[in-house]
Amino acid sequence: MQMRSLCLGMACVAVSVLPVLAHHSHNNYDIGTWTTMEGTVTEVHRLVPHSWVYMDVKDAKGQATTWALEGTGPGGLDKVGIKVNDVRPGDRIKARCHLLKDGSNGCLLGFVTPMHGDVARGHGVEKDWDGGGGAGIPTNSQYAAPLTAQ
Repeated sequence: MQMRSLCLGMACVAVSVLPVLAHHSHNNYDIGTWTTMEGTVTEVHRLVPHSWVYMDVKDAKGQATTWALEGTGPGGLDKVGIKVNDVRPGDRIKARCHLLKDGSNGCLLGFVTPMHGDVARGHGVEKDWDGGGGAGIPTNSQYAAPLTAQ
């Protein structure tokens, strides 16, 4: 009876750990290439385990397309000094991220530069929305460096 309970307990532990181990894969993103886009924020969700920013990006014809941008969770945003009101719906932002490999309108956020005009909320200051790792890339990687002034 004890052996059966022990086996059942070990199986429960193994099954409960699997989702945690699988969680941080970025295989669906092209993390070797940065893409920069600008648009107007429509929604911001600070969720665990990942935050989401939705923004409308206009094409050459002026047609808006909604993009889903995946960032780190609230704890990671807090760690790098991003406050709840730094980016709000209606704000213009510039995002630097890694596109989804399947070509759909989504990306893994690396950096966000608010362009809303409010200096108190970080206007013009690029911040790392991956919580210190440049969209899953180690901070010592060439891909993690903040965008420099041109």
